[in-house]
Amino acid sequence: MSDEIKHECGIALIRLRKPLSYYAEKYGSPMYAINKLYLLMEKQHNRGQDGAGIASIKISAQPGTEYISRDRSVKTQAINHIFGKIGERYTKLQKKHPNEVKDIEWLRQNMPFLGDVYLGHLRYGTHGENVIDNCHPMVRENNWRSRSLAVAGNFNMTNVEELFTKLVEIGQHPTHKVDTITVLEKIGHFLDEENQVMFDHFKKTTDDNTEISRLIEENLDLQRVLRRACKDFDGGYAMAGLTGYGASFVVRDPSGIRPAYYYMDEEVVVIASEKPAIKTAFGIEYSQIKEITPGCALIVNKKGEARELEITPPREKRSCSFERIYFSRGNDPEIYTERKNMGRLLCAQILEAINFDLPNTVFSYIPNTAETSFLGMVKGMEQYLREHRIASSHNKSISPEELDEILAFRPRVEKLVIKDVKLRTFITDDNNRDDLVTHVYDTTYEVIKKGVDTVVVIDDSIVRGTTLEKSIIRMLDRLEPKKIVIVSCAPQIRYPDCYGIDMSKLKEFVAFRAMLNLLDATGKSHLLEDVYKKCKEADGTERMMQENFVQELYAPFTAEEVSQEIARIVKAKDVKAEVDVIYQTIENHHLACPNHSGDWYFTGNYPTPGGNRVVNRAFINFMENNQNRAY
Repeated sequence: MSDEIKHECGIALIRLRKPLSYYAEKYGSPMYAINKLYLLMEKQHNRGQDGAGIASIKISAQPGTEYISRDRSVKTQAINHIFGKIGERYTKLQKKHPNEVKDIEWLRQNMPFLGDVYLGHLRYGTHGENVIDNCHPMVRENNWRSRSLAVAGNFNMTNVEELFTKLVEIGQHPTHKVDTITVLEKIGHFLDEENQVMFDHFKKTTDDNTEISRLIEENLDLQRVLRRACKDFDGGYAMAGLTGYGASFVVRDPSGIRPAYYYMDEEVVVIASEKPAIKTAFGIEYSQIKEITPGCALIVNKKGEARELEITPPREKRSCSFERIYFSRGNDPEIYTERKNMGRLLCAQILEAINFDLPNTVFSYIPNTAETSFLGMVKGMEQYLREHRIASSHNKSISPEELDEILAFRPRVEKLVIKDVKLRTFITDDNNRDDLVTHVYDTTYEVIKKGVDTVVVIDDSIVRGTTLEKSIIRMLDRLEPKKIVIVSCAPQIRYPDCYGIDMSKLKEFVAFRAMLNLLDATGKSHLLEDVYKKCKEADGTERMMQENFVQELYAPFTAEEVSQEIARIVKAKDVKAEVDVIYQTIENHHLACPNHSGDWYFTGNYPTPGGNRVVNRAFINFMENNQNRAY
């Protein structure tokens, strides 16, 4: 993606199902689970640029010893920083106590993080400072292990205000009005209540509080806790949690917006945000990895028994398709195929834009994640040529030389766009910053026929259009092509996302700015006030969550008209070449990603009521020149 945006976090959970000595003997190291957690997190590093954190639980730890460990980091190499410290502790113990470390039980008692259950998190913050306190896992610790809780997640809630109010109404004093804290405290509250109910129940049969604690840990109903906690959540989430006594869970939102996958065998239960991470870390087949059902939680009890249980009634599955376009690792075979299909399905529009003049067209891509879609686009062009050759072979008026030229022709493919350096534009003043941005990308020279060739460059998506306008199109124009065609694998991004991706302000979207220009040019600017009035009247009522009023602003215009206006916006005045912008159609997008229908950023059709409220609030903010977030 040429426009940088922040996006989802990543989670990783490992539950060992056998004693630590088993792994030390079979795999030659008591650090087996720690090493696997490191791999799971490193293979999802694409999901966490702002920080990382881990937590572990020692099941049945003796009183007077630590049973929960946590470490977090916001260092540049946060994962390596955390696991490097754990490795150093192990090395020091080996040197200081060479004989004792051979005793696995002694090692387990004396080394932090050497436990039975592990939770890892990769943070890509959509808002808030990049400080250690904002890193997951968040911990709610108690002297009763069954009341202690560590939570990490990939989520955004659209109704934080309501969740905060509910916590206050039940008598709590939340320290921050953010979704991370409200989620932790909400689950923690019902965990406390469940503990109290069970304590009162077992107190009737015994006065031995130690025995009661054991009974609570063995019988606590995490499904009921999560049902009560999650019933008020509105958002996209995959939340993982560890209890102090060793039970764990990952719960997924009822629309399946955020991803979560798992694998289990007799040795481990493993959960992660992406399938390739599990496959690579454990060397298994993709067919062995399952998806957590939307609205359900995979719950692993203290004994290591795992079950998938319903938490909230499932809705229509609306998995985030932006995951497929850009965020997830492309080595997942399904994602790889989908991205190739995205490129292939754009071919008809591209051929029309270049007037079918393939001999004088050069195809390229904006590195690096668009490369797979680029391969699909090239395959699509080759399919078109194949059909053209078949038709030409039946044309008796074509000479053998002409036919030979047709058969030998291949699409012209070059690597034109190179991101060779990330310039630190903050070191200069505003007047010179744009000049530096222009040079973030560089190009390959002397491969374009000046004034003759058309350059086609494919990108994952076009969100803001700023990089196109200030850098890429100007850079390509220096090659002096006749025409520049920018192709987006994703449809036009028109509406904010509120489930994990940092796309919250309407005016940042180039499609929104194009629509404003069209309203002005066609004398329909009055629609802005009409929609603003509807949003204000609905604010604070149920209607705010029932209807996306902003859709009315796009209704007068076709997708092609908006694309044409976007092309005018991103073409700087000094660019000489003709500029065209092509977006994937909604219909073809769904063909490419048939099992992931979440498309609210393109269509405005949100999967939860909170989404409508967010987009309407975002429009109010725009009209009032309010720079605050809409959620």
